Amino acid sequence: MTSRWIRAGLAALAALTVAGVAACGDDPKTAGPQPSTGSSGGAAVTGDITVFAAASLTESFKTIGKDFETANPGTKVTFNFAGSSALATQINQGAPADVFAPAAPANMKTVTDAGGGAGSPATFVKNQLVIAVPKGNPKAIKGLADLTRPGVKVALCAEQVPCGAAAKKVLTAAAVKVTPVTLEQDVKAALSKVKLGEVDAALVYRTDARTAAADVEGVEFPESAGAVNDYPIIVLKKAKNPAGAQAFVAYVLSGKGSNVLTTAGFQAP
Repeated sequence: MTSRWIRAGLAALAALTVAGVAACGDDPKTAGPQPSTGSSGGAAVTGDITVFAAASLTESFKTIGKDFETANPGTKVTFNFAGSSALATQINQGAPADVFAPAAPANMKTVTDAGGGAGSPATFVKNQLVIAVPKGNPKAIKGLADLTRPGVKVALCAEQVPCGAAAKKVLTAAAVKVTPVTLEQDVKAALSKVKLGEVDAALVYRTDARTAAADVEGVEFPESAGAVNDYPIIVLKKAKNPAGAQAFVAYVLSGKGSNVLTTAGFQAP
């Protein structure tokens, strides 16, 4: 009787020993910490990612792009910065892009109505206008009404681009009629007219005036609160690198991306 219990105990001990050895084997699920799977938390992100973005995002997105590449070795983010309406047209005409980030929902709608979006767009920042003037504000411009004074040369964005649509909205609401000497196709072009001394003022985004602080001052005006632009972002349906596109959008929406944008003067959505 006793010998049978001893033999049974030894058999059980042997079984436990075998099970323990198996548990300590090289099964990748239990072999210790696994390699990082990228910033998105899914499969590792690699490859080229092409982003079509509003001109006003130039400096911020370049910083975010470098940070994203550092966080995801093996990726390369390429940007196409231009007026949002022009970018929407390019996308609808088949230009290869993975991500679209315009400066207004209307331009996003142009793409999504044509079936170009994968999923729904997300608003990631807001922006509003200031009056950009040369350093020192030689014309002493303090508000919209000053843009109508004789001899004051003004640059505006064309109405079909977001900065132009916003300018029209605030000027109409304020009942101020401005006759611009030039209409530009994106906000950077309007700002450059001030930097080069070709005009005395331009209605541009607050963030753009900040990036040119060495040459330009931004004059705040209360009416700008009536034309705040929402910036949406989306992965495109024909993205050649959808996983990379999703990861980039996630990074823009993350705390790290938001910090870069708010530091540049963008407002939280």
